[in-house]
Amino acid sequence: MTAPDRYAVLGHPVAHSQSPFIHAEFARQTGEALEYGRVECPLDGFEATLRAYAAGGARGCNVTVPFKFEAPRLAARVTPRAALAEAANVLRFDAGGWAADNSDGIGLVRDLEQHAAQPVAGQRVLLIGAGGAAAGVLGPLIEARAAAVSVVNRTPQRAAALVARHAVLAAQHGVPLSAAGLDMPGARYDIVLNASASSLAGAAVPVTAAVLAPGALAVDLMYGPAAEPFLAWARAAGARAHDGLGMLVEQAAEAFWFWRGVRPQTAPVLAALRARLAARA
Repeated sequence: MTAPDRYAVLGHPVAHSQSPFIHAEFARQTGEALEYGRVECPLDGFEATLRAYAAGGARGCNVTVPFKFEAPRLAARVTPRAALAEAANVLRFDAGGWAADNSDGIGLVRDLEQHAAQPVAGQRVLLIGAGGAAAGVLGPLIEARAAAVSVVNRTPQRAAALVARHAVLAAQHGVPLSAAGLDMPGARYDIVLNASASSLAGAAVPVTAAVLAPGALAVDLMYGPAAEPFLAWARAAGARAHDGLGMLVEQAAEAFWFWRGVRPQTAPVLAALRARLAARA
């Protein structure tokens, strides 16, 4: 009997990752023969760990914090969206050279539109953060034709660099972009996305409630206890609060397609994952 193909998530830390459960559900649903695990990487040893994992016969992997910026530099082929982000969360170990992709942004857009019932087109969007998560989602937000996107970051220069890199794409789609520091985020956005490290660090919400338009959707790209302070802040301000669990499932589905050429159904897996986490709470 042929052994199942091997995949994993690589990052630091990864013990909490729900990706093995998600991909096991996708495999069961589609009949694909694969197994999916976790590989913890030392902070100074991502490339060595990744190469050793690939050399062991694996077919691909996901890459999570803090290594998304390193991943595309190790690939022979990089998809346009990963090249624009300069970050990748998916690698496929092809015999002719590794391929890198970024499924974060399309995962977010699909989650907003399918699970949060929130169109992106025509909406003013505030993107908080300029790291790997923000870099991965900005391009798809533009392609979804947001009315405008503002990027704010603790270091304004990083926000400005991210916006500059996306200027051509934004012009092609007629989407105004702007960049600023956290102290000048603007006000009254329809969608507020927290892609900063504040949730992971347990820090305070990095903006004031003035950024929320009436009926706004506030999304933390994290999930579970890490996201709860931001979600509680949003609810207290009268906004609709949404965590990153749907994005996690949707970006995983896009990675699954990148690896296997098969698109799994996401709604039943998201429901199963929420039930699984609720049972553990």
